[in-house]
Amino acid sequence: MAEHEVKSLDELRSEVEACHACPLHEGRTNVVFGSGNPQARVLIVGEAPGKNEDLQGEPFVGKAGQNLNDLLQLAGLNREDIFIANVLKCRPPGNRDPKPEEIEVCTPFLREQTRTINPEFIVTLGNFATRFILKTEQGITRLHGQVIQRGRFKVLPMYHPAAAIYDRTKMEALREDFATLGKLLAEEALSS
Repeated sequence: MAEHEVKSLDELRSEVEACHACPLHEGRTNVVFGSGNPQARVLIVGEAPGKNEDLQGEPFVGKAGQNLNDLLQLAGLNREDIFIANVLKCRPPGNRDPKPEEIEVCTPFLREQTRTINPEFIVTLGNFATRFILKTEQGITRLHGQVIQRGRFKVLPMYHPAAAIYDRTKMEALREDFATLGKLLAEEALSS
């Protein structure tokens, strides 16, 4: 069996930008492919672009993005160190939850991004991304802060930074989880 050819992120971005496989392309201003370091040790996965992300074509640019930037510092990281992507590449209308058929169409794109970047850690933000990546029905409240091995990847579920905007009690858990990520990265660096 032939080894799967790994596509470059530029090739993959072109495919995503040309995608018309589901109705979401009709309402998008921009595709939100993802951004960051193509050799990142950490891939952060969110659910789907929101209004600001759709307008700018970049993930996590609103208030939740500012929270994320602050939290990354607790792990000794910044945006240039990581790669950020979403399960969906186009904004669902009114920020509604993604539909199963939309996920099915976008899944190969996230799978290819993950294969190309080949991170050590995948950080899932929120219930949706966590359930999708881990293929579980367990919620983020139960799973956050735990490292779960999935194939060659270490998955670290966390609350979504937007959740801390509306529920300040989640901010402390987010801070602890990002500090844990920083410790894990330091340990991995020492052992390699």
